[in-house]
Parts: sequence; C-alpha cells; structure tokens
Amino acid sequence: MSAMLSMAENDSVEDRIFHPAAVECHSGYKACERPLAFTCQGRRREISEILDRWYEGGLAADKPVVNYFKVKTGQGRVFILRYAAESDAWSVRRMDPLTMEDKL
Repeated sequence: MSAMLSMAENDSVEDRIFHPAAVECHSGYKACERPLAFTCQGRRREISEILDRWYEGGLAADKPVVNYFKVKTGQGRVFILRYAAESDAWSVRRMDPLTMEDKL
C-alpha cells in the first residue's frame, strides 16, 4: 500500500492528462476496431501490441461509451488511448515513466 501511495504522490498532473491524438485504425466489423498507430504533438508512434482494452459508459443516456486501449509502441513505451465515439475523438496518455529527454 505504501508503494502505491508513494507512486501516486510522484505522479505529476501532466502524467494524468489525455492529449488529443490522430489515430490510424483497423476497421473490421466496426469502425475504429483497434488502433494501429497514433500521432500526438507531431510525433507518430506505431503500436506493436494491445496490452488491454475496456470501455465505460453506455448504460445510461448521459454516459456515452468511451473505449480504452492500453498499448505498447515499437519503442517499448506504454500509452492509454481513449476513443469517445459520440464525438469521434481520440486522446492519449502516457503510462510509463519518462526520462528527461522523453516527450509525449
């Protein structure tokens, strides 16, 4: 529990922010079925693996469906991609710790 608290205390606000992203997707039985690559802040990253996926909302009219994908890039970085179908908008949040040289 203390490790979890100290980890949360070390999170900056920037670590929890979703940034707008352009996402290239495979569309199969539905549009935006799974992400293949994303571009954020001018940097394109190819997705090598989808680690997890889930959704929230959709049970009530005031809770639109939002899909989430936890992905790993070819460089080994881990991100959360969020897709709000109602507004057809993607956003991204990094999950792995950054070094001083890294940017989103």
